[in-house]
Amino acid sequence: MSPIVAVVAHRKKTLGAGLDRLRVLITEEGVADLLWYEVPKSKKAPKKVRQALAQGAELVFVWGGDGMVQRCADAMAGSGVPMAVLPAGTANLFAANLGIPADLDEAVRIGFHGRREKLDLGVLNGEHFAVMAGAGFEAEMVADAGGRAKKRLGKLSYVKAAVRHVGEPLVPMKIKIDGTTWFEGRASCLLLGNVSRIAGGVQAFDDARPDDGWLEVGVSTAQGPLEWARVIGRMAAGRSDDSPLVRITRARKVSARFGVPLTYELDGGEREPTRRLKAEAAAGALTVCLPLDEPLPG
Repeated sequence: MSPIVAVVAHRKKTLGAGLDRLRVLITEEGVADLLWYEVPKSKKAPKKVRQALAQGAELVFVWGGDGMVQRCADAMAGSGVPMAVLPAGTANLFAANLGIPADLDEAVRIGFHGRREKLDLGVLNGEHFAVMAGAGFEAEMVADAGGRAKKRLGKLSYVKAAVRHVGEPLVPMKIKIDGTTWFEGRASCLLLGNVSRIAGGVQAFDDARPDDGWLEVGVSTAQGPLEWARVIGRMAAGRSDDSPLVRITRARKVSARFGVPLTYELDGGEREPTRRLKAEAAAGALTVCLPLDEPLPG
């Protein structure tokens, strides 16, 4: 029997020959029941995912960038139904970390014929994320690099956004790792990672694996252009934990309190400022379709 397949697509994102071609590729796999949903923005996707699951979807193709993947992963977490990522749009860090190419035909083939792995998600303030989450400098930079600038400039948009935010003051933070105070002082950003490569393709967490049941945690005390240039230089060289301006560890649970409300983000999606964050690792929460010959990073 052929599986019940669902497509949840961000209709403003593009990949290959587009959504019409996607429908053809899926029907060529002999699918009897195809559930098709298009949304104008990623925040409308979870409702469609829940509809698809309620109608018995056995495979869900997600068309869009990291924000779309995050919203769908939040709705699919714990369901056991595999997600096949179709990396349309501008930011596709999740797909890139997992070796899923921005090639429509190949991404569909992986969905039907690739291997299926249970991967971890992070949970931050009640929402799942797949790649990274953060507060402070990093979140402000990601928010500033959004939309049209990201489309026009790609990775350069992150550099331009970073330049605008490097002079901002350090913020009092108290961060607990698995119930024990780990950092207390003034810092510019807190970063949580599920995979190694983050915004702008920077390798922030050298040893991160999306299947180890842990969250990577980083805090930076860098301030000003020179210090941030040093930090990013170390990251580019794959030695991010070798910097006196960065502390990196891993945890099952993280809680943070900030001296002032800070914007935070999940997989590039901006959220309202808050003084408190609570995060934890959700081991094996999402089943993902992966290339047969591509080992997991880490």
